Amino acid sequence: MADVTFRDETATGRPIDEINVPGLPESMTVRELVRLRVREEVARFNARPSHHFNGLVRPDDAEIELNGYRLHQQRRIDWERQADIAERAFSSNGFFVLAGDRQVEDLDEVVDLTAVSELVFIKLFPLVGG
Repeated sequence: MADVTFRDETATGRPIDEINVPGLPESMTVRELVRLRVREEVARFNARPSHHFNGLVRPDDAEIELNGYRLHQQRRIDWERQADIAERAFSSNGFFVLAGDRQVEDLDEVVDLTAVSELVFIKLFPLVGG
């Protein structure tokens, strides 16, 4: 079994947030890891719903804020819908993932979790006015 830390960082390397998930198999695909990360963050949000969601991708009908997303109304979030959005965002370069010291480029790439205990997620935001 492996423990993995999902860490969000800015493009300059400043840590923003992290989630530790213990007891994972020795290897998983990037797709499985992204979906697991989204499931965990949504479960934590749904346990204490609010108008602010700090997650990997923007939920439907939410506005971007400085440190997350603002929901128009307090509600539970569907983790599977969020995971689907995250997969599309990865494929369209909305964020990238570092496993150890290398960038993973394919959702179906297998990550050896006995060698890599931390995945870094870096969100990319489009420039305004450019």
